[in-house]
Amino acid sequence: MAAKGHLRNGKPLVISLSTNDALAANLRNIGTLLNAKNIYFVPFAQDAPALKPYSLAANLDMLGPAIEAALRGEQLQPILGVRD
Repeated sequence: MAAKGHLRNGKPLVISLSTNDALAANLRNIGTLLNAKNIYFVPFAQDAPALKPYSLAANLDMLGPAIEAALRGEQLQPILGVRD
């Protein structure tokens, strides 16, 4: 409800994604959110692709810059990176 109210007031919503199912059943939902107005993501990368092939995890070191970019109405790029 808080996210819905935030969006209704035209404020940016920043999502920090971490899930073991992102590249499977949830990929469609993530794609929908990527195309939605005022929704921004903390950049993320595949997490341990050999062990967890469907997993994505946010780069929490980029949380502050992602929030700053969202306040300017911009999605921090690149949104999908490579994990070291």
